[in-house]
Amino acid sequence: MNTVDTKVTLSDWELDNPIIPASGCFGYGYDFIQFYDINKLGSFSFKGTTRDPQNGNPLPRVAECSDGMINSVGLENPGIHKVIGEELPKLKEVFHKKVIANISGNSIEDFVYNCQLIDKEEQVGIIEVNVSCPNVHGGKIPFGADPKIVGEVTKKIKEVTTKPVYLKLSPNVTDIVSIAVSCCENGADGIVLINTLQGMRIDLKTGKPTLNKTMGGYSGPGVFPVALRMVYQVYENVDVPIIGVGGIDSPEKVIEMMYAGATAVEIGTANVIDPWASSKIIDNLPRVMEKCQIKALKKIIGGAHNE
Repeated sequence: MNTVDTKVTLSDWELDNPIIPASGCFGYGYDFIQFYDINKLGSFSFKGTTRDPQNGNPLPRVAECSDGMINSVGLENPGIHKVIGEELPKLKEVFHKKVIANISGNSIEDFVYNCQLIDKEEQVGIIEVNVSCPNVHGGKIPFGADPKIVGEVTKKIKEVTTKPVYLKLSPNVTDIVSIAVSCCENGADGIVLINTLQGMRIDLKTGKPTLNKTMGGYSGPGVFPVALRMVYQVYENVDVPIIGVGGIDSPEKVIEMMYAGATAVEIGTANVIDPWASSKIIDNLPRVMEKCQIKALKKIIGGAHNE
């Protein structure tokens, strides 16, 4: 019997533990039931969802690299209506907790439309809004690159939703703090940090970029120090829960991220490398807590900031 408390709370939603597989690395969850009981997870963020179905980018769209991977999958998904009508009912048969809905869009109208629909779904506990998407009406500059625009997106979404709204931010900006603050000033209930860093590889056989789209999102262990730094910075400037993401593949990194200010964490690339990754982290977390003399995870959140 564990003598430690792994429970955490995100916007009045208590999770058994802070481990949440990240969007894009866990599908809709049911593909992982062949490996372990996914109900042991705190929750998970399902595949990024757009208004209309998307086929994703042409191959090749994944490249290996040291300490991680680069992808340009391109938000391949069946669209919001099929997710609500088919994927969520199928998921409900195997996952008995609420999930996090990752929502994307090509315009503010898309975000509002998608969030308003998913807000009605009982299975959804938090709406995670991916503002790393390019704004097709704004020169294809990502929504999350401009504090004013991301604030407008947040405000419009909050006007049509009742569930907690968390903004997932891109690290590919000059000042992550000003963007997070703008989200919170416009009603965000939480922040998710970070999405992928931009990266690329070149195929030595051809001398050309490995990925069809040249550049993609770099994720994996190599981005952890960057994610940790951004969580630390944002924690000092906002008063909402933060979900830390980026290169987390062990209980030790979970604890480190929580000391920096994260209330919960998302596990991404580790699930691609090892389908049991999230399960192993949950199993080993109590042992590492005892080793570090931590009795309750919720008591160490932001602990690195205490004098």
